[in-house]
Amino acid sequence: MTKDFDAIVVGAGQAGPSLAGRLTAAGMKVAIIERKLFGGTCVNTGCMPTKTLVASAYAAHLARRGPDFGVSIASPITIDMKRVKARAESVSTHARTNVETWLHGMNGLTVLEGHAHFEGPNTIRVGDELLKAPRIFLNVGGRASIPDMPGVDTVSYLTNTSILQLDTLPRHLVVVGGSYIGLEFAQMYRRFGTQVTVVEKGPRLIAREDEDVSEAIRDILIAEGITVRTNATCIGFKPHADGVAVDVDCTSGDPVVVGSHVLLAVGRRPNTDDLGLDKAGVAVDARGYIEVDDTLATGAPGIWALGDCNGRGAFTHTAYNDYEIVAANLLDGASRRVSDRLLGYALYIDPPLGRVGMTETEARKSGRKLLVSKRPMTRVGRAIEKDETKGFMKIVADAETRKILGAAILGTGGDEAIHGILDMMNAGADYTTLQWAMPIHPTVSELIPTVLGDLKPVA
Repeated sequence: MTKDFDAIVVGAGQAGPSLAGRLTAAGMKVAIIERKLFGGTCVNTGCMPTKTLVASAYAAHLARRGPDFGVSIASPITIDMKRVKARAESVSTHARTNVETWLHGMNGLTVLEGHAHFEGPNTIRVGDELLKAPRIFLNVGGRASIPDMPGVDTVSYLTNTSILQLDTLPRHLVVVGGSYIGLEFAQMYRRFGTQVTVVEKGPRLIAREDEDVSEAIRDILIAEGITVRTNATCIGFKPHADGVAVDVDCTSGDPVVVGSHVLLAVGRRPNTDDLGLDKAGVAVDARGYIEVDDTLATGAPGIWALGDCNGRGAFTHTAYNDYEIVAANLLDGASRRVSDRLLGYALYIDPPLGRVGMTETEARKSGRKLLVSKRPMTRVGRAIEKDETKGFMKIVADAETRKILGAAILGTGGDEAIHGILDMMNAGADYTTLQWAMPIHPTVSELIPTVLGDLKPVA
C-alpha cells in the first residue's frame, strides 16, 4: 500500500527538521526520512565534534603557554585522546538525541529510518514502505571526496569522518589538502602533539582567499611546527613499513613524505548517486549536485533540494538559510532568492579567519574603483592584552557607492567580529554608518570603525 503525505522530507540534516517543523505547524501531514544519523554532517561529523576538538587543542596550546602569562604549571602537558574523543562524542550525541526527540514528538510528522529512493516523480520507497506526496524536499547532504590519485586504493587513509574515531595520537599525520577542513585538523593534531605535514597541490594554501591571507595562515601554521608542502604536483601513495609513503614531488624538499596516518581532505561530494533521481526527472550536474533555480526548486515539479546536495553552499548556515528561503516562499507568500544572500564563513584555525563578501582580488577584477584598509592585529588592544597578535583585519569598499564589498578578519575573535561588517552589508548601509558607531572597549570589533576610517584608494 502507498502512504499519502502532504510533504516528504528526505534527510534530517540542518534544513530538514526545521522545514518539517514549519510544514507540520501549517497543518500538513509530513514524513521525514533519515538513513543514518539524525542531525546531518554538522552534528555528527562536522561543526560540533570538530569545534569541540579544536577547543581541546586550544586548551592544550594555552596550557603550554602558561609561562607567557605568568602561570606556572608544575608538570608537562599530556593529552588523553580517549577523553578528548569522548568529550567530542558526548557533544554530538547530545545534539543528535535532541534532534531525534524533537522529531519523534512532532505532531503530524512520521519519522522513518532507512534508505530513500525515488520510484517515480512523487513516489519514494523506504524499505517495504511506499510514500507519495506532491511536495518532496531533498536534504541529503554530502561526504568526503576520495581523490583519484595514484595508489590511493592501496593504502589506509582517514577522512574527516573516520579521523573522529581516533583515540590515540598518530606519530606523523600527513594531511592531503591545504584548505579549510585539512588546516583545522592539521593545527588541532599538532597541538595534541602529533608531527604534521600539510600537502597541497596548488601553489598556496586556501587558494580562494587573498594571497596575503593565505601567506599569513601559512606563517601561523609553520610557527607551530607544521610542515607545509605546496606545489605538490604529483601526489601519490604507497604502503610503507612506517605507514604510508606520500609522493609529493614539490619544487623543493624531500619528494616523499612518510606518515603513520594520512588524512584526505580534498573536497566533498553530494549524497545523490543512489536516490533514483532519474526516475523523478531530477537533473544533476557533472559533479552530482542537484540542479536548482534561485528558489531551490529542481526542474521536476514539486521537488526542492536544500543544503550541501544542491551545490549552492557548503556550510551549515547556508543549509539553514535554504530552509528559510523555501519555507518563506511556500508558507509566507515571500519571494526570497538564493542570489539575495550574502555569504560569510570562517576558517577555524587559531586565530580564526572570519570572511564576508568579496576578496580584494575579486574586487579588483570587478573593475570598480576601490578603497582598501588593512590593520595588523599587533595594533589591536584586545589582541595585545590576550597576547594573540597574529593576523590582520582588512576591509574593501566601493569608492563610488561607499558600500563595503568584503572583509577578512584573521585574528583572535575574527569569526565573531566579522558579523558587524556582515550585518552592515546585509542592511545595505554605506561604510560611514559603521564608521561612526561607538563600539565597546576593549574588543576586537572596536577597531572596525578605525579600519574604515583608514580606507584609502587603490590603483
